[in-house]
Amino acid sequence: MSNPVRLAVVGAGSRGTNYARLARKAGAVLTAVAEPDAERRRLFVEEFSLSPENVFTTWEDLVAAPKLSDAVVIATQDQEHTGPAVAFAYAGYDIILEKPIAPTEEEASRIVDAVESSGVIMAIGHVMRYSDYTRTLKDLLTSGSIGKIVSVEHLEPIGWWHFAHSYVRGNWRNAESSSSMLMAKSSHDLDWLSYIVDRPVKKVSSFGGLYWFKPENKPGEAAERCVDCPLQQTCAYSATKIYEGFLDDPVYRVWPLGVLTPKPSRESVSEALETGPYGECVYNGQNDVADHQVVNLEFEDGATASFTAVAFTQLDFRKTRIFGTDGSISGDGKHLEILDFATGTTRTIDTTPIGGASAADGHGGADGRLVEAFLRAVESRDGQALSSVRESFESHQLVWAAERSRHLGEVVTL
Repeated sequence: MSNPVRLAVVGAGSRGTNYARLARKAGAVLTAVAEPDAERRRLFVEEFSLSPENVFTTWEDLVAAPKLSDAVVIATQDQEHTGPAVAFAYAGYDIILEKPIAPTEEEASRIVDAVESSGVIMAIGHVMRYSDYTRTLKDLLTSGSIGKIVSVEHLEPIGWWHFAHSYVRGNWRNAESSSSMLMAKSSHDLDWLSYIVDRPVKKVSSFGGLYWFKPENKPGEAAERCVDCPLQQTCAYSATKIYEGFLDDPVYRVWPLGVLTPKPSRESVSEALETGPYGECVYNGQNDVADHQVVNLEFEDGATASFTAVAFTQLDFRKTRIFGTDGSISGDGKHLEILDFATGTTRTIDTTPIGGASAADGHGGADGRLVEAFLRAVESRDGQALSSVRESFESHQLVWAAERSRHLGEVVTL
């Protein structure tokens, strides 16, 4: 870049730091950070060589300072998106906002209004749209390779230990303090389905809930913490077995171990398991979000889609089958298999990414593609390659409708 984009980060946790690394790799310059945790702030400053006067404890201090960057990454917790997103938009910063926009429709509307009235560029962290796999699939559908889409079957295999990490022990375990599992984890997927099918949704229904991670399913001999538990070597959800098993893996040291402790080591991980939430038994009753959920969509032309998110799987790429009038496509995040009804022939396109499906691997390269698209948009002042904040808001509305359906037991018409 002849004039590299200057970037600040609000929230120097796992996601904020990951976006910063990807932005620097793509040519941006990191100029400032706001992070309340002293150790995470120190590590970020050290890694990106920030000037002391550009280091802040709160986002309020950063936005009140003379403008230090062209753009900002906002990677605070879900409930803390609205304040900084609105303030930085009105201050003229272009923004990468980690998904979801906000947990509630009212808060998300405030952010959308701020972005649209200020004219800044905002990219929501719906990274699935930007992967090579998705772009190839979208091109196939747009070219009419399987005719008109009639139905879609889409699965998100969250992964048993990932769910325990994020949604039982972690920051997204409680809907009131964060958001629903569907919003926190699968707003990606409903946004992706909206993008792939590219038609307005007319009706939404949903079923699911918290099935397994409850006190009544706790084994009688289990302890409150895994470090004290006689079952820690045999339990599928044993924190000691899961996290200590990641210590020698450089990818998983970044995430999830980097969430437990800013600088993972055997000693710091052990301390986190002895004293912090990530060492608690999954059956203690500390969580209330769904561990399985089905969402059904009916589009305006009568086409349908079903989406399943489930904890009880291996962590893997999404699995999708798309059924069209002239053919079908089966995808697993790495390969696309296209069946042509007229000829009866099948062909396969390989889009295998570098790395796996987890956040530690940048979601198979999709994180990097989003950051690159955002930086190009900031440089060119053209956000057409990004999904608009209005599009993202509309896909969030599917999540809110699905949650209304799940709780009220009724079909929601949009």
